Amino acid sequence: MKDRQRLKALLLEKSYREGSFTLTSGKTSDFYIDGKQTTLSAEGSYLCGKLLLELIAREKQPIEAVGGMTLGADPLVTAVSLVSFLEGRPIPAFIVRKEAKGHGTGNYIEGLKNMPAGCRVALVEDVVTTGGTLLKVIERVEAQGFKVGLVATVVERQEGGVKALTDKGYRLESIFTREELLS
Repeated sequence: MKDRQRLKALLLEKSYREGSFTLTSGKTSDFYIDGKQTTLSAEGSYLCGKLLLELIAREKQPIEAVGGMTLGADPLVTAVSLVSFLEGRPIPAFIVRKEAKGHGTGNYIEGLKNMPAGCRVALVEDVVTTGGTLLKVIERVEAQGFKVGLVATVVERQEGGVKALTDKGYRLESIFTREELLS
């Protein structure tokens, strides 16, 4: 519980802000969680990687790669992959682009050479509100023939993301819900 409590303290110190904000989903909110302020710190990155890897390790079927949508997921997928290597069970990372690469391969996904074809993947995000970003990522990942085995976030804002993903047949795991973070 020590790692989780420390991550909570970091999120509240570095990422949580009150005020008036427009979220990626277009919704307005009286608070904002700028996850990158925590995930781009050395300690926050390590703790997110460790705790997300613990969620991945609970899966009954093996997860063979971890990825997410750039930019929010970039430090997370790197952290999970690095911690997995340090713990002797390496999981490669991949990043899903917002737009297909305009040159070269034209891919939406970077890191494909490290992933077994058709493998089972975990998708991660720093903060989930409506789940819209994750649904785009799922669509792009599955279009490449991969199977989504786990969807996980650092903070779930409890504003419809769980339902949106559940309605499409996916389960969302979180390190913290909004309620847990703010309690």
